[in-house]
Amino acid sequence: MHKGGRHVGEYEKIFRASVEDPEAFWLRAADAIDWYVSPTTAIDSSNPPFYRWFSDGELNVAHNALDRHVDAGRGDQAALIYDSPVTGTKRTYTYRQLRDEVATFAGVLHGLGVGKGDRVVIYMPMVPEAAIAMLACARIGAVHSVVFGGFAPKELAIRIDDAAPSVIVSASCGIEGKRIIEYKPLLDKAIELSEHKPGKRVILARPQAEAAMGEDDIDWAEAMAAATPVDPVPVKSTDPLYVLYTSGTTGKPKGVVRDNGGYAVALNWTMPNVYAVGAGEAMFTASDVGWVVGHSYIVYGPLLAGATTVLYEGKPVGTPDAGQFWRVIAEHGIKSMFTAPTAFRAIKKEDPKGEHLADYNLSKLEYLYLAGERLDPETYRWASDLLSIPVIDHWWQTETGWPIVANPAGIELLPIKPGSPTKPLPGWDVQVVDADGRPVEAGTDGAIVVKLPMPPGSLPTLWNDDERFVESYLSAFPGRYLTGDGGHLDADGYLFVMGRTDDVINVAGHRLSTGTMEEVLATHPAVAECAVIGVADKLKGQIPRGFVVLKAGVDADEEAITAELVQMVRDQVGAVAALRDVAIVAALPKTRSGKILRKTMRSIADGREEPVPSTIDDASVLDSLRPVLRRS
Repeated sequence: MHKGGRHVGEYEKIFRASVEDPEAFWLRAADAIDWYVSPTTAIDSSNPPFYRWFSDGELNVAHNALDRHVDAGRGDQAALIYDSPVTGTKRTYTYRQLRDEVATFAGVLHGLGVGKGDRVVIYMPMVPEAAIAMLACARIGAVHSVVFGGFAPKELAIRIDDAAPSVIVSASCGIEGKRIIEYKPLLDKAIELSEHKPGKRVILARPQAEAAMGEDDIDWAEAMAAATPVDPVPVKSTDPLYVLYTSGTTGKPKGVVRDNGGYAVALNWTMPNVYAVGAGEAMFTASDVGWVVGHSYIVYGPLLAGATTVLYEGKPVGTPDAGQFWRVIAEHGIKSMFTAPTAFRAIKKEDPKGEHLADYNLSKLEYLYLAGERLDPETYRWASDLLSIPVIDHWWQTETGWPIVANPAGIELLPIKPGSPTKPLPGWDVQVVDADGRPVEAGTDGAIVVKLPMPPGSLPTLWNDDERFVESYLSAFPGRYLTGDGGHLDADGYLFVMGRTDDVINVAGHRLSTGTMEEVLATHPAVAECAVIGVADKLKGQIPRGFVVLKAGVDADEEAITAELVQMVRDQVGAVAALRDVAIVAALPKTRSGKILRKTMRSIADGREEPVPSTIDDASVLDSLRPVLRRS
């Protein structure tokens, strides 16, 4: 057993306690944080399916993330390390310094009339001020809504209209790799497009671009110099802490609401138990504050735990090389790292043998956590062989706020099964059901659902839209939350997530998972990454098509490789898979958080004019792929 865990059987014991008596389990977990008014009940079931956590409790999340640690004597410990290879900047904030910055920016917001329950939209790059703005909102009971920096004006406008912020916090620019993206023109255009007009905009000036300031724009540095710091404000556990929009390709995005108390308790519990990170230890989450991973495990989780968190402004490759993650881990003494599988596939493509690793000392790194999309066994094996530490796949969603299924290293490291994120964490009653909602046998694929009530930290509803919350998540199988993912539980209770339920295709009456075919393609030694989609076919209903990106430096006959790939799927999935078309492409279209845009690819292949998703990282990739997708 790995040194991070406790003794064998501990996971089963803790999981059972959480399901058999969730009231006692979560009240115990709530004792680990500070409350102004301690909750006497954990779960409020008075208005199902709208469950609420610790509803009679009052607390402040920013106090718990900052002041509490300063008061406990950790004021001089590093809280947040800003590491920006794109600007050549590094800066460390101690807990005391971060608390003071947050208290001062809370004073800026307070001076602009922002109070409890008011919304603040944060449209920022990966700079410390983004985290400071989030925590400042939490400090005064305001509700933040972070929009990924550089989002198109139309998408930003939709979110401004839905959240109706009284203030927007932004910056003069962001840096994507080597490109400087000016934010101010995008923000101005979004406000022009939006029906709701926010009051003031606080703009952080960055040296890489100057923002044209208007009469409603306030300079961050000037506002901070003139502000009076403010103390944390008690809020109800059930008050919203933030709204985070899930990206929709069409229509109005869904505003996932996160409460204060349930989220703080759940995240605080996950840090030592799931990620094996405690006070004084360091965690590096390579994501963005615009996504749920950034909210939970760059900002709130590590700070609630009294740990040191790294906020990294850069890419896994190209800023300047494929060794940057190793550099960050070595320089900052990281114990647990968390990123998306796509980041590791990018590193593997650039540096297939992992040669950059030899330049750095990673002796303090104990765990690598991957999530955000399916971790294919090939990437798992590559990372595992390279680092010689447990590589932990885990599965969760924007809606849930923290992992549903994981290998709980801090409790007990369970045997790893490549392709599975392991077992449900305490509080999550995960089931796999058929179309009628009946649980299926072990090994049978179906819809993955979670029995209500879900644990603290998961979404209580959607912003101003209870009806859509029920309709989107709770109506398909009453009493259960529909995850939208399909897969199966094996005989040992391990979950295998095979992709979104719409990634199951029907070939001549046979239901086949495209995820299973991708797994096979990914094992080919020349393949860096791949996607399989189902496209419409007159004869068979749907047929699969494969798209692969080759590793850097592969010098082989493309026809021979595609023939090998087709044969591999035939051998391992069967002739029924009918995968006869594999195209070698330069790149796959992805969102900025690294998810491959399979739905968009499918629509184009089927001849539909699919709007380009607002979350796309590089639209030119889709343009160059269009003719390949369109050929029948």
